[in-house]
Amino acid sequence: MRELTMRSGNRIPVLGQGTWGMGERRAERDTEIAALRHGLDLGLGLIDTAEMYGDGGAEEVIGAAIEGRRDEVFLVSKVFPHNAGERDAIAACERSLSRLGTDRIDLYLLHWRGNVPFAETLEAFTRLRAEGKIRDFGVSNLDAGDLAEFWAQDGGDEIGTDQVLYNLSRRGPEFDLLPWCREHGVPVMAYSPIEQGRLLGSAVLSRVAGRHGVTPAQLAVAWVLHQPGVCAIPKAANPAHVAENAAALDLELTPDDLAELDAEFPPPSAPVPLEIL
Repeated sequence: MRELTMRSGNRIPVLGQGTWGMGERRAERDTEIAALRHGLDLGLGLIDTAEMYGDGGAEEVIGAAIEGRRDEVFLVSKVFPHNAGERDAIAACERSLSRLGTDRIDLYLLHWRGNVPFAETLEAFTRLRAEGKIRDFGVSNLDAGDLAEFWAQDGGDEIGTDQVLYNLSRRGPEFDLLPWCREHGVPVMAYSPIEQGRLLGSAVLSRVAGRHGVTPAQLAVAWVLHQPGVCAIPKAANPAHVAENAAALDLELTPDDLAELDAEFPPPSAPVPLEIL
């Protein structure tokens, strides 16, 4: 598994497993657990979740999936903005730890910007790290301006990642956010790299994928992984889809592939407001 280095020196895998939508239906629990475990078998140790997903249900599914395998996992979770105050964030983290069945979260993120000052959230994150409950902290859904503001706070330059919506059809971050993150040594974590399946209907994507003998989904994930300083967390709720995502690691795109994809999904020529799903 290739890795990216965070500012702390800790390393993060470039490809992992998203869990948005998991933990919402009891009938799907066993399949979701099996998918996550299969991902671990394939080396996809990065697992991303949030207290919001399934109202904590996704964290409970992960807890069951990683039981006895915690050391194989790079665990990411996120705190609600309304829980991002100093005392509330600490309590929220402890609830997440309980649901996950672990004593630590590898990377703990502010889910999006709310009304709590960044400085107060950073105080909570710093305390959680000092107590060993988290190893690194970061943010999600912050545009370049918000990220620079977070960075300017005391301790803000220790940020581990900004997790944002980024894929072939959502290339806005390339104009300003990705360059800022690369300049400051902050990896970007791309969620929904397949646009929740909507990219799969693209004729161009299918044509390029066909030349490589891969699926459009694998091509979409491989394109994200081709971008310097970017990791991806596609969701796969069954073992077959997990295996499909994992195979994207081996796909190398040619200059002709990239040019054809750029023609169909052009990069931004001006600032684009950060999009959120």
